[in-house]
Amino acid sequence: MRIVINGGGKVGSFLAAAMVKNDHQVILIERRLDVSKKVALEVPKALVIHGDGCDVRYQEDAGVDTADVFVAVTGDDDDNLVACQIAQGVFSVARAVGRVNNPKNEEIFKTLGIEAVSSTTVIARLIEEEISIGSVVTLQALKKGKLLLVEIELPETGSASEGVSLQDLDLPQDCVLVSIVRDDHIVIPKGDTVLKAGDSVVALTKLAQEKALKRTLVGK
Repeated sequence: MRIVINGGGKVGSFLAAAMVKNDHQVILIERRLDVSKKVALEVPKALVIHGDGCDVRYQEDAGVDTADVFVAVTGDDDDNLVACQIAQGVFSVARAVGRVNNPKNEEIFKTLGIEAVSSTTVIARLIEEEISIGSVVTLQALKKGKLLLVEIELPETGSASEGVSLQDLDLPQDCVLVSIVRDDHIVIPKGDTVLKAGDSVVALTKLAQEKALKRTLVGK
């Protein structure tokens, strides 16, 4: 997976380190020379470009047109918004994720088709889970990212929970099933509700239990 990150502060450097640790290709753009040098030393496997991520030239240098994900995580919401818009509009990046420092701006990001996330940890998990399992989509982060509302799609075949009633599911602690979307209909979960292939399960879970919930519903 090829990931371009705009912003080399604490959030950007954390993401870069987390992504290269899992063998993803990371290119990071940072406008401050001292910070770009620091990230280059701390995360040597990442390619660090000294420049402005809101400038088309530097996004071109970073190869945003061939990136799988573009992430803007500076401390300025306006910069993050502009950078994501350039990545989408000029380079047609498949996914644009923007850090939102002011929750009031979240709706603007979403309206423009940018995934808005306010928690560093959730940004990392959002990218990594999309890469690794694909069947878990984070709908909303609550309580500063410690609590997640997620949607888990059960595969057409081979699901660990297919044909199992909810009362017989061994759900991880602190996980609650909220609803089931089945053939465009909403099913309110009850103890005798049986899960079917293709169901989309909406659940509330603590961040630490998200993978365990996915394993219970989908399998390894």
